[in-house]
Amino acid sequence: MGDKTQTHPGAAGRALTADRPTSVRNVVLVGHSGSGKTTLVEALALTAGAVNRAGRVEDGGTVSDYDDIEHRQQRSVQLSLVPVAWEGIKINVLDTPGYADFVGELRAGLRAADAALFVVSASDGVDGSTRMVWEECAAVGMPRAIVVTHLEAARADFEEMTRVCAEAFGGDDPDAVLPLYLPLRGPEGPDGHASVTGLIGLLSQKLFDYSSGERKESEPGEDQLPGIEEARNRLIEGIIAESEDETLMDRYLGGEQIDVATLIGDLERAVARGSFFPVLAAAPAAEGAKQGLGTVELLELITGGFPTPFEHPLPGVTTIDGEPRELKPCDTDGPLVAEIVKTASDPYVGRVSLVRVFSGTLRPDQAVHVSGHGLADRGHEDHDVDEKTGALSMPFGKQQRPVPQAVAGDLVCVAKLGRAETGDTLSAKDDPLLMEPWKMPDPLLPLAIEAHSKADEDKLSQGLSRLVAEDPTMRLEHNQDTHQVVLWCLGEAHADVALERLRNRYGVQVDVVPHKVSLRETFAHKAAGRGRHVKQSGGHGQYAICEIEVEPLPGGSGIEFVDKVVGGSVPRQFIPSVEKGVRAQAAKGVAAGYPLIDVRVTLVDGKAHSVDSSDAAFQTAGALALREAATEARIHLLEPVAEVSVLVGDDYVGAVMSDLSSRRGRLLGTEQVGSGRTLIRAEVPEFEIGRYAVDLRSVSHGTARFDRTYARHEPMPPQIAERIREQAGGGA
Repeated sequence: MGDKTQTHPGAAGRALTADRPTSVRNVVLVGHSGSGKTTLVEALALTAGAVNRAGRVEDGGTVSDYDDIEHRQQRSVQLSLVPVAWEGIKINVLDTPGYADFVGELRAGLRAADAALFVVSASDGVDGSTRMVWEECAAVGMPRAIVVTHLEAARADFEEMTRVCAEAFGGDDPDAVLPLYLPLRGPEGPDGHASVTGLIGLLSQKLFDYSSGERKESEPGEDQLPGIEEARNRLIEGIIAESEDETLMDRYLGGEQIDVATLIGDLERAVARGSFFPVLAAAPAAEGAKQGLGTVELLELITGGFPTPFEHPLPGVTTIDGEPRELKPCDTDGPLVAEIVKTASDPYVGRVSLVRVFSGTLRPDQAVHVSGHGLADRGHEDHDVDEKTGALSMPFGKQQRPVPQAVAGDLVCVAKLGRAETGDTLSAKDDPLLMEPWKMPDPLLPLAIEAHSKADEDKLSQGLSRLVAEDPTMRLEHNQDTHQVVLWCLGEAHADVALERLRNRYGVQVDVVPHKVSLRETFAHKAAGRGRHVKQSGGHGQYAICEIEVEPLPGGSGIEFVDKVVGGSVPRQFIPSVEKGVRAQAAKGVAAGYPLIDVRVTLVDGKAHSVDSSDAAFQTAGALALREAATEARIHLLEPVAEVSVLVGDDYVGAVMSDLSSRRGRLLGTEQVGSGRTLIRAEVPEFEIGRYAVDLRSVSHGTARFDRTYARHEPMPPQIAERIREQAGGGA
């Protein structure tokens, strides 16, 4: 290929260092949980020589080993990087979790990659969440390919799966999703199922036999070629339709035999620009085998068809003050611009940051500027600090192996960036820059927590801050109304991982408590109250009397205080004292202990004493007057109402609308969004959607997503309000 990748001498699996952007390929694996992504990564590493025949690296672990939580839960919960080399090209393989709760890790992988490999199980098909990610990739023009796994399953049918993929991913052009190879099956076993032993190339018309555990090329038998003729012709037509040579189709239809090298060149260019999406097949290597089925073909596609970092559009870059900055793509000699796509804590090294370098060259012990902006709403303060990078390394299993540099386009792990958080920008100390952040999913499942003991309380703040620094899809809230610490997560599995990391990584034991909703109180009708605070106990006494009227106001009005005292019955200097007392009592509540809002309090009369009246006495009288008025009126409990927008597939619109209605929701409207999707807007009390992030996934079979915004507080149904008053003990 002309560009070479340098490797450190020694056994297979040594850390790789790319010397130029054209010798790098960054590919992210996407697919639902259980589709076989991690197994495929290990098979690619075996074929590329990064691990031995037993699938182990030199330290005895597997190349994908990282987090103990993943071993316990038997699923990926975070983004991981596995670098391999093939034909002089360094391939950074990014393995992402398939479970919906960890979509933040997936989005980080999409940010770091230049192309996506969609992994689809032949036994499970294409799920709704995978379709949504495909659409996101299509929106930004990211090149994609599809690999079908689990061909060993009893009902696996590669041809049928290819048709399903074309229907799911092809949109208006199903001929843009076509296989490059067809699987070859051996003799049927006792169960009637024939295992896949090799592949036949539709363009090359070569047979690639993996039955010995290593790829062997041969000529197909005469009886095998007719079986691929229809698929081959369709593939050639699909490639020619994407060719930049407009004469090629006429020549082909005229009977000319198009050179295979020309077709492969056009295929690779179409894949690189994201207009053609090949389908391949793969299976893990059998015990003792050197290569897994289809892995050589995948590595050839990645190195030959997937784009170099030069072809990846550079995200927006500005100065710290927000001035746009134009940069050349992947300029190794340009200003340093790199982004932290993942932050993790290593028990021996400390904080380790996975970084994508977009411009310049990053070196060990380099002074850099670390800048993080735009995530204040998630518990991340804006920060601009200068730090020095530690060692640069590449991960192999649980080891970090040192590298001398990372050029533009490459990925690398950086140690000892103490203030760096996921999403931060690294730039030159004397030329600080900021990258436009990628879109993060909103965490919508609240997890209210308390420290288990006093010792845990001392460590809780630091543990939570480190947790959200690693994962920007979590949001930390210190609710001033309910006095709760709330960790907002994407789902139950996300919350479980957060609790386990607090326990095992940061040594903090916490208790999960019921999440409280911020309620309010208001007067249902006009009422009057008299506050009398008169005490005499030797020396100066306390004397203050005030009379008030309270009336409800429209929502959003807050507390309005009006002075209508005539004749000086309440001296002017004590009127602010009455207001202060009224507002203090309103903040405490008058019925169930929730803040009082949306009322006008009018001071109409009162009495004072020339010696015993004071600021404190009139504050107390004002509070007493408001409490007495509340005993004469009906007090509404107000609950927060959210405007909820749900984007769901048309097949589940009825189920989602019915579920929203059961939550006391009011439908505001629906509208079509693209093909086969509907946006449902409704207003729903927040009491009813505490677990909606979990429940919606169940109702829609994982095909829907939602967001919510606070709309207003409004009176809750009397029966629910009465139950809450009883729980509160009937008073403030």
